[in-house]
Amino acid sequence: MPNTFTLTLRCIDRPGIIRAVSAFLFQHNCDITEHKQFDDNPNSAFFLRTSFVSTDDIDVQTLTESFAETATSFGMEYEFHNSDAPRVLVMVSRMGHCLNDLIFRWRSGALGGELVAAVSNHPDLRPMAEAAGLPFIHVPVTRDTKTEAEAELLRLVDEYRADLVVLARYMQVLSDDVCKALYGRAINIHHSFLPGFKGGKPYHQAYNRGVKLVGATAHYVTSDLDEGPIIEQEVIRIDHSYAPVRLATVGQDAEALALSRAVRWHCEHRVLFDGQRTVVFN
Repeated sequence: MPNTFTLTLRCIDRPGIIRAVSAFLFQHNCDITEHKQFDDNPNSAFFLRTSFVSTDDIDVQTLTESFAETATSFGMEYEFHNSDAPRVLVMVSRMGHCLNDLIFRWRSGALGGELVAAVSNHPDLRPMAEAAGLPFIHVPVTRDTKTEAEAELLRLVDEYRADLVVLARYMQVLSDDVCKALYGRAINIHHSFLPGFKGGKPYHQAYNRGVKLVGATAHYVTSDLDEGPIIEQEVIRIDHSYAPVRLATVGQDAEALALSRAVRWHCEHRVLFDGQRTVVFN
């Protein structure tokens, strides 16, 4: 069976990049199966995602080392990935709609990643996780135990060899140290269309303002609360008849959709950083 790989890269835009990448893959007996690129003209930046197959006995390390000369000549930041599904650790609190949706997509093979455990500061969602065959770890968090709880979280990330941490309505603010430790591999779902309606009871705020759209935002976690690079946003149109409870129900649908897409695109290596922005080859 052919081995499947993905190359992602960014560099300063200049002629010859596609030719160099194609020539490298041809020389290594690789066949391109999907190719997408983006020219960020205002910033003279170039982004690329190429998937390819090879029947040769080759691996990520060999490809990475062999491509180094080409990458250096163009000043590329690059990564090769194999077809292994990234390992995903999910963090939750009491609301289970996002966890339930992730479990469904994981079990149907549509998530792109492999759920390995659920961690929560409350025990409420243990039955849901364990019914799906997921280990459930209860890590209580109080003002006095937050430092120890976060140390346990990072230990669990290492224990389960998690490539990605998903905050699926985990209602605790992570410290700067944890955000830095998980930079680029932690995704949060925010219960509104950022920026706007931050803080408590967002759907009541939306109701009081008479909004006509309910939204949700999936973004990478950074030490700036809810300011990380945005991966995906979902909006659902509403009208004046939607009371806060109905707004919350519709909003939960938006949250689940935006989060699952963001997780899948990250796991499929479709998201590239562009400063505070992202380039998403969906």
